[in-house]
Amino acid sequence: MLVRIELHCHSNHSDGSLPAAEVATLARARQVTLFCLTDHDTCDGYAATQANFPNALRGVELSCSEEGRSVHLLVYQREGDARWATMEEALSAQKQTRRDRVYMIADNLAKLGVHFDAERLLEQVPGSIGRPHIANELVRLGLVESREHAFSSYLKDGGPGDVQVNRPSLAEGIDLGRQAGGCMSLAHPHMYGKQAEALIRRHKSLGLSGLEVFYGGYKPKARRKWAGLATECGMVATGGSDFHGDQKPGILRPGVDMPEEESKRLAAWLGRG
Repeated sequence: MLVRIELHCHSNHSDGSLPAAEVATLARARQVTLFCLTDHDTCDGYAATQANFPNALRGVELSCSEEGRSVHLLVYQREGDARWATMEEALSAQKQTRRDRVYMIADNLAKLGVHFDAERLLEQVPGSIGRPHIANELVRLGLVESREHAFSSYLKDGGPGDVQVNRPSLAEGIDLGRQAGGCMSLAHPHMYGKQAEALIRRHKSLGLSGLEVFYGGYKPKARRKWAGLATECGMVATGGSDFHGDQKPGILRPGVDMPEEESKRLAAWLGRG
């Protein structure tokens, strides 16, 4: 028997296209049993999510930096207590860092003859702004053909327009999650290439106890690979579609299916067993 869950999705509080309430409503209509909105570096959509999916977890996709590249940590509030205020304080600082970064990227791109109005973009995106928003703006202005073109030419890690900001290391992110009473899973491990297994093994003892095995874009072969590593390392398999609405048209709806036994273990890990 399969159980439908959604522990990795986004609203327009970060880089998704839909309001948080609508994402939650879609998940409920899809008969999702475990649900969490995980916007990038913000929990601003939680109240609307909970109003439309009463048993929703509070969570976040925390941007960390490791060996010069971005690493994303999914943090889920397990206990629902006041410790989460620690996370909110850190996210508030990260939001300002993200906004400052937009101006710096605009300056870098201007030196390359690529111009966009940072002030205008910031007015349009009051939430957790990031490189995908800039990529969309470059597409709108006809400066690049697609978001993929924007990243490959300018905005990728280490690209000519990118700005490396002061983000927590993965170890620091895990520690922050622990202080906030959360449990942590490494998002989309395939994105870290050959570093992935080393990242997992190095940080498991620090509190990284989940691994995103049932990721929306994974074929069965990839799931088996990451499931094997999760089992070998004694980690819980987590899952989510990485739904972004229109911003990621390859993922049409929230929710991924996982075996019932895996879902029971996951629910216990999340304090929902």
